[in-house]
Amino acid sequence: MTATTHQSATSGFFDLHITGLGYLNRIREVKPKRGEAFWACDIAALNGPADDVGYTRFDCRISGRDAEVLVKRCRQAVYQGRKVLVGFKLGDLWTDTFVYSKGDKAGQTGISLKARLLFISWIKVNGEMVYQAPRREEQADGNDAHAGSAEHQAAPPETANGYAAAHSGGAAGSFDSPAMH
Repeated sequence: MTATTHQSATSGFFDLHITGLGYLNRIREVKPKRGEAFWACDIAALNGPADDVGYTRFDCRISGRDAEVLVKRCRQAVYQGRKVLVGFKLGDLWTDTFVYSKGDKAGQTGISLKARLLFISWIKVNGEMVYQAPRREEQADGNDAHAGSAEHQAAPPETANGYAAAHSGGAAGSFDSPAMH
């Protein structure tokens, strides 16, 4: 995972983005008592050395329009127990405390990492590449490869651990969110 800060000269705002790869879990529609319903998911992000991988769990509100379409498309695969690995970009990281209600930790305070899911650069289901976002240059050229129509795009061969493909702009598309620029 990498955290990057991007300053927009025109808006005077600093973005803090987290990019990485992780497994999708708990895809759901949230219907709050007040406000509009929204889609959410958990991402178990991979971190650490490739031979001793650790996971950091993010509870994400899906904010990117294309990301929402893509995550909804993955819902059935996740609930069938298939491994759905994604390259992602998160923004607006914050923490939330809660109290465990069940299990060994019942009554103890826990902390949840929350973020907005802004962008998905690629998706693999059980190791097979099923989606790859168009490169940023293609988007700027007016290529109409929209997430809603990019169901099964061709993908390059998978690298040994997937990390290089996820972080190489040429191999896995750009992590820059088209909605952010």
